[in-house]
Amino acid sequence: MPDVSRTEIGRRLFSLQKEKSIEQALEKIRKNLGEEWRDFSQEEIDLLKHALGDAWVFIERDVWEKIAFSRLSRRDVLDLIAIGRESRAKEIDQRVAVEKASRVLRATM
Repeated sequence: MPDVSRTEIGRRLFSLQKEKSIEQALEKIRKNLGEEWRDFSQEEIDLLKHALGDAWVFIERDVWEKIAFSRLSRRDVLDLIAIGRESRAKEIDQRVAVEKASRVLRATM
């Protein structure tokens, strides 16, 4: 069994926590939108995950836990998808993407 550094274990744990938090948020969004969720393509869902992932890294955990993902509207989700698209295409930097996504997410609190 290869030696794995504490740093690598920490990175993997961080990545797993991030993925779990994003999947939980997506499930709440999906349930809230119901049939409308089917209108989103896999690419749009991936962009939404990207935007949520960027935000998760920089938003404090106690604030993240207070975000009511189940209250996000279709318009909010479309805004987050657009932010994810801009960020992935490097049209905006990660800091700007996080600020924009945070505004959308914090409006649910």
